[in-house]
Amino acid sequence: MNALTHDGQLELMWADPPEGLGPELDTLQYTLGDGPTLQAALEGRAVTEPHLTTADTARWPLFLPAAARTPARATVALPLLLGGASIGVLTGYRTTPGLPTTRQLDALNRLAATLLLFLTTALAAPVNGPTQNGGLRIYRAEIHQATGYLAAELGIPVGQALLRLRAHATAHDQPLADLAHAFLMRSLPADTLHQ
Repeated sequence: MNALTHDGQLELMWADPPEGLGPELDTLQYTLGDGPTLQAALEGRAVTEPHLTTADTARWPLFLPAAARTPARATVALPLLLGGASIGVLTGYRTTPGLPTTRQLDALNRLAATLLLFLTTALAAPVNGPTQNGGLRIYRAEIHQATGYLAAELGIPVGQALLRLRAHATAHDQPLADLAHAFLMRSLPADTLHQ
């Protein structure tokens, strides 16, 4: 499950299992800026793709070729809507092609409703309470830290720093988290990302 942040980015808040295919595909979408989760958030409607390996690459030109290198073969992304606004997305993947059955889709919708309730409760909780983040894992903490560091070092807006970080990771076929770590450990100078 991803929550939509104040700046329009999606932040992975929960995955089951917490490691593996789901987080891997979410990281691909976050790095590439393309994919079903992002489309569901932007359009506020369910997005399905029953055949990731044979889908028209014009749909998600960066995500589909990358996803083809994983075991994922189908996806469904359900926006978590509060009124008419998306505040998050629940995305599921299958390792076999095909649409989810009616029973599977009903279960996903029930889970989405539960997660929406959880997310709105977590967002409304006071920040200075006993559980600072409600026990949620921050999946991309180092990426956020590196983005802030690079923005300050390069004198550019945070959004532009993230775009440069993503572009460098994609161009060098390097995991975004590894690149962020390298900048934080100062093994790469910030001016590596100068235009």
